[in-house]
Amino acid sequence: MKNLGKITLFLILLTSSMFASVTAQVQPRTVYAGETATYILTVDGSDIKKPLISDICGNDIVATSSQTSIRSINGDYKKSYTLSYQFVPRKSCKVEGTEVEIDSKMEISNSVNVTVKPRTQDLNADFTLFLKASKKELFVGEPFTLTLLLKQKYNAKAVDSKFIAPDFKGFWIKSEGKAQRTQEGDFLVTKVVYELASQREGKQTINPAQLKIARRVGVNNWGTLIPQVKWRSYYSNELNIIAKALPNNAKIVGDFSINAVAQKLEVNPNEAVNLTLSVEGKGNLEDIESFKPYLNDVNVFDEKIEIKGDRLTQKLVFVSERDFTIPSFELAFYNTRTARVEKIVTKPINIKVRGNVAKSKVQVTRDETPVVEKKEIVVKKVSVEKDYIAIGLAFIIGLFIGISLMVLKNKKATKKVQKLDIKNEKLLLVKLLPFKDEDSDVASVVTLLESNIYSKDKKKIDKKLLKEIIARHGIS
Repeated sequence: MKNLGKITLFLILLTSSMFASVTAQVQPRTVYAGETATYILTVDGSDIKKPLISDICGNDIVATSSQTSIRSINGDYKKSYTLSYQFVPRKSCKVEGTEVEIDSKMEISNSVNVTVKPRTQDLNADFTLFLKASKKELFVGEPFTLTLLLKQKYNAKAVDSKFIAPDFKGFWIKSEGKAQRTQEGDFLVTKVVYELASQREGKQTINPAQLKIARRVGVNNWGTLIPQVKWRSYYSNELNIIAKALPNNAKIVGDFSINAVAQKLEVNPNEAVNLTLSVEGKGNLEDIESFKPYLNDVNVFDEKIEIKGDRLTQKLVFVSERDFTIPSFELAFYNTRTARVEKIVTKPINIKVRGNVAKSKVQVTRDETPVVEKKEIVVKKVSVEKDYIAIGLAFIIGLFIGISLMVLKNKKATKKVQKLDIKNEKLLLVKLLPFKDEDSDVASVVTLLESNIYSKDKKKIDKKLLKEIIARHGIS
């Protein structure tokens, strides 16, 4: 009797489970990390509302599908819906019951467990990935190469694929080579080479690369073989890199050469001298700061540093009224080849500014001018005492000459304004700099010109004010 009671209870539970409105299952129940699992909901009822499922155990859903079928249970035909959700579980978890509205009633499914085993590299798989570093112990900022190899069996087929590179967190990505494909025996090999440099001291981990492959498989659903797309992820190995601090408080590491070239060695007063500075070699060029020097009585402008491959360039502009010397530029770095801190230096560049001597002669002439004017005034006073008519004639002649000179000066100023190309902002800046300290209008225009030339912030300049300034100072 006791056994009969147990059997009856079992049959009651089994029967209630068979006729449950919502049942859930996961296929397969055990997967390796990176493999795809399918969460399947079987719903019985004539009117259902599909549940909104955005993730399963915190994992994104990669594909969905649904099917409708009619089943006969004890001679009674019932409509059944099969809802499938594909996901890639990262760790073992329990999928809680899902609520589904069936025939205006809320039903909840059973919960189900998913077991995830640690991923392993199967060297005999259709797809394999490998990461290999040229160095595993190096200095902060020291470049090294990372090679990624993807091997695919020649007869392996895929509906779709997605490659996810390592995030390279904590590393500078200096360059990424183009993918090179070759054939080695039964494998197609794809090779990609990265050039990296560690950003900080300590142990750095390069996470595995990931390749997602979609394949068409057949799923047996109630005796019917239905083709579906199934995703599987393949992972590479991970790498650990040890980055050491640079010795002797050095900030730059590598092997470099430096060069500075001035466009002109002799210029007119306030004419711009353009200089190009270049540093070439392998190393952490990204950590090199601006080379802009500070010189007395010389205006210096620096453009943003540009880095292309193993070459760094920076353009500098020098403007002065008198001769000056562009000082040496130097760069100290730790040379891994010689294992010591080295310094590279450019030669000073002397710039000759024309007109310095002529300018001093003009100043001497101005000192003598007041003496001549005093003599002329004495003569005029004598003339007044002798002849008032002569005074009147002299006044008229002087007035005529003065008016003529003013008209002539205005014509020359107009011609100068016409000659100067106000669209050439660099030339305009050089012409206006000598008047910057004595004229507030000039100072405001110079600020706008510097912004337009040496930064990305472009501002509009009042052309009317600009023409007035050029006429005011007789700039040509």
